[in-house]
Amino acid sequence: MLKATTWNAAGDPRPAAEPALRILHRLFAGMERPPALRLWDGRTLTLSQHPECTLVLRDPRVLRSLAAARNALPLADAYFRGVLDVEGDLYDALRLKRHLESVSLTARERLSLLRDVLLLLRGKTRGRAQSNPPPGFCSRIANGFSHRHSRDTDHAAIRFHYDLSNEFYGLWLDDERVYSCAYFAHPDDSLEAAQRQKLDHICRKLRLKPGDRFLDIGCGWGALVRWAAREYGVQAHGITLSKRQFDYAGSRIRAEGLQDRATISLCDYRDLPDGSEYDKVASVGMFEHVGLANLPAYYAAVRRVLRPRGLFLNHGITHDTEGWQPETSARFVNRYVFPDGELDLLSNIQRGMERAGFEIHDVEGLRPHYAHTLRHWVQRLEAHREEARELVGEAAFRVWRLYMAACAVLFDVGEVGVYQILASTRGSGEDEGRWPVPWTRSDLYPERGRSVVAP
Repeated sequence: MLKATTWNAAGDPRPAAEPALRILHRLFAGMERPPALRLWDGRTLTLSQHPECTLVLRDPRVLRSLAAARNALPLADAYFRGVLDVEGDLYDALRLKRHLESVSLTARERLSLLRDVLLLLRGKTRGRAQSNPPPGFCSRIANGFSHRHSRDTDHAAIRFHYDLSNEFYGLWLDDERVYSCAYFAHPDDSLEAAQRQKLDHICRKLRLKPGDRFLDIGCGWGALVRWAAREYGVQAHGITLSKRQFDYAGSRIRAEGLQDRATISLCDYRDLPDGSEYDKVASVGMFEHVGLANLPAYYAAVRRVLRPRGLFLNHGITHDTEGWQPETSARFVNRYVFPDGELDLLSNIQRGMERAGFEIHDVEGLRPHYAHTLRHWVQRLEAHREEARELVGEAAFRVWRLYMAACAVLFDVGEVGVYQILASTRGSGEDEGRWPVPWTRSDLYPERGRSVVAP
C-alpha cells in the first residue's frame, strides 16, 4: 500500500490532505486494491498503485450519501443520474458492494467522516462541481409499491419492467426472445444455442407429447409456447400481464403459422378460467413476482387447472437468506428494476409447494448458467448502446447495464441462485400413488458425452 497521493489531470503528484481523500481512505483502505477517485476538478485520488477501477465523480454530494449509507446504493443512484462513471472493469467496481457492507466505524470515525463531507461541500471546489445530471438523464424509479401484491400493483409492476420497449429487449436477447436463464451444454455455446437448449430441456422435463394441453404462466414474449407447439406438437397457451409482450407473442405466433396450436392471453394467474384443465404447466421466472405472502394462492391456482398427476415445472430465482429483507441488493432491484420482487430460500419454496399438495420429483440448480447468461446479455447490450439510448434513454440503459452485471456477480458468489423444480399434483382413486415420470433421468440427456460444464 502506497502513501495516499493525489494526481492532477497532468499526472503530477502532490501531497493530499483534503477531505475527499480522507473519506476515500476511511471507506476503502481495507481493500487490497481500493478504487481510485477522480474528482470534478480533474484530480485523481488513489490509495494504491494499481487501483481496481476509477470512480469518476461529478458531484461531491455523492460522497455525502455514501458516507451516510455506507453501502453501494448511493453509487448506483449516482451512476444512473450521470454524476458518477466507472473507468475500468464494471464487474470489479460492483465488487465494492460487499466491502462497503463490511465497513465498521466507531462513533468518533463517523463524526470525522461527516466533518470531512461538510468541509468538502463548503470548500472552494464546490462551485466547480456538477450539481445537476447532464441533459438526458432522468432516473426511472419505481415509487408507490409496498409489497401488497394486489392485482393492480402486480399489473403496474409488470408494466414498469416489461413494457419498457420490445425493441430494447430485442437488442440483447436471443432470437427466440427468452428472458430467463439459458442452458449451456458447453461454456462456449452461443446465447442462441443455449436458449434453444433451455427451451428443449424444459419440454423434455415436462415429457411433452403431441396432444398435451400445456400452460405457460408468465409466458413473456412467447418463446416457450411457440417452441412447445412447434417442436412437440402440444396445444400451448401462455398468459402474461404485459401488453407489449402479448402483442409481440401474438405476432410471432401468426408469423410462424402456429395459430392452431398456440395462443396467448392477457391474464392474471389468479383469474385463470374455472374449468380450464392442462396436462402440463410451466412457470419460468414468474414466482419472483408473486410475493411470498401470495405463493399459496399461486400454487392453488396451478393446482386448480392442472389435471391429477399432471406435471408442473416451477423455475425461478432464490436467495441465500430466508424471506425478503430490505438489504442493499433487494432495495436496488425493487427501486429501479423489479418493483415488489421478493425472493426466498429454495427450501421454503419447496416446502410451500409440498404444503399445497404437490409431490416433488426433481430439483436442478442452474446458478452458473444464469451468471453466464447475464454476461452475454451485458455484452450484447453494450454492443448496442447507441440504439439502446435512443430507445429508452441514457438512464434506463445504465440501469439495465448495471443491474445485469450486478446480478452476474451475485450469481457468481452464490448470494442468489436459480432452480427448476419439477412436481406433480397428488392423485386419488386410480391415480393415487402413480409415478408420473420415468424412473431415471436418462430420457433428458439422449446425447451421451455432452455434459454441462460450469463456465
